[in-house]
Amino acid sequence: MSESTAYSTLLAQARAGEIYLNDEAAAFHMFKACDDRLADLREIFGITRRVQNVSGFGDFQIGKDLEKKFVMQATGDPNSIDTVVMKDIEAVEQLREVFAISFKRIAGKDIENANALDYASAQVS
Repeated sequence: MSESTAYSTLLAQARAGEIYLNDEAAAFHMFKACDDRLADLREIFGITRRVQNVSGFGDFQIGKDLEKKFVMQATGDPNSIDTVVMKDIEAVEQLREVFAISFKRIAGKDIENANALDYASAQVS
């Protein structure tokens, strides 16, 4: 995909240090929300692979035409479900990185290495 989007522009600005979320808790929770969303989208993408193999409409030409239409909706078209889901995955990955950059800028450590329990106990103290 890799086309320029609002999310890729936001990520470029975050990488350049021009912008970041200045609330540690918000950055942490948004990062985790992105993780959850990515898991959901990857599951949906797995389902889209199954709908790419449509059959059972019969041997008549109209059945073959209908099969082609369903396959085109599943893949091979700019608005097909697999392309749309992949664009969503790319956008969420870019947002996730923006929040990771923000967390690192504020907390001084990578969010992937930050222990959620340590983070929670630091917020209570």
